[in-house]
Amino acid sequence: MFAPFMTDTWIAATIVALVAGCVGVFVVLRGDAFLAHAIPHGSFAGAAGAIFFGLSPLLGMGLAAAAAALVIAVLSRRGRRDAVTALLLALLLGMGVLFLTLSGQYSNQAYGLLFGQILGVSKGELVWVVLLGAVSIAGIFVLFRPLLYTSLLPEMAAASGAAPGGMTVAFSLILALATTASVPIVGALLMFSLLVGPPAAACVLAVTPGRALVWSVCGSLGIVWASIAISFGTDLPVGFCVATLSGVSYAVARGWVRARRRMTQTGRPDLESAR
Repeated sequence: MFAPFMTDTWIAATIVALVAGCVGVFVVLRGDAFLAHAIPHGSFAGAAGAIFFGLSPLLGMGLAAAAAALVIAVLSRRGRRDAVTALLLALLLGMGVLFLTLSGQYSNQAYGLLFGQILGVSKGELVWVVLLGAVSIAGIFVLFRPLLYTSLLPEMAAASGAAPGGMTVAFSLILALATTASVPIVGALLMFSLLVGPPAAACVLAVTPGRALVWSVCGSLGIVWASIAISFGTDLPVGFCVATLSGVSYAVARGWVRARRRMTQTGRPDLESAR
């Protein structure tokens, strides 16, 4: 499990977990779980198109993720956000399947894009994961206060001169960066589970945004590390372990909070209910 050939896997997995933990808190606080589902699939379509045209899959992934983020952010200002996201998601999934079918590399490429290749990380991929992951985390910390303000108190933020629309665009682009860094490693489907599961559990347990951020990162790291260890020892797919542990973490957090409230008979609010 700690053999030299696994070093890049552990490094890449750690970076992906840090990115998902930081970005995912705001996915939960802003109620953007559907967006976090759509943008990774947008990157899937971009990578499939790049493969068809003989270009770099990472380039296609980044361009498609950014384009999807901008289209959703702009069009949702004058329409229903969920409808715009759903329609774009369906379009991108269809385009991704079309490009993979035309390229003749459907099975292998589809599996890699949807579920990742965390046990086969190359040096080139690792460099891009580090760079893009660092930029997305830096963006979260630079915009932490305005993002928090517009996430929890959007009406007051607008009245005080903040720009909720601008923060929506900025956060969508950060999510696109995080997706581009992570999808080649964990895949589009598993990135979604990491962006929602551990952060949602953290928001249930925490009463302050700072604690939620710390617990989200710790939870994401624990889930990714445990998934690799379980997969290495049992030959179970890493994706199955990540998705299962992400769901279990949220269920355990909800159960713990409910049991504690019954014992203490207090209504201590959490960040999830506050949103």
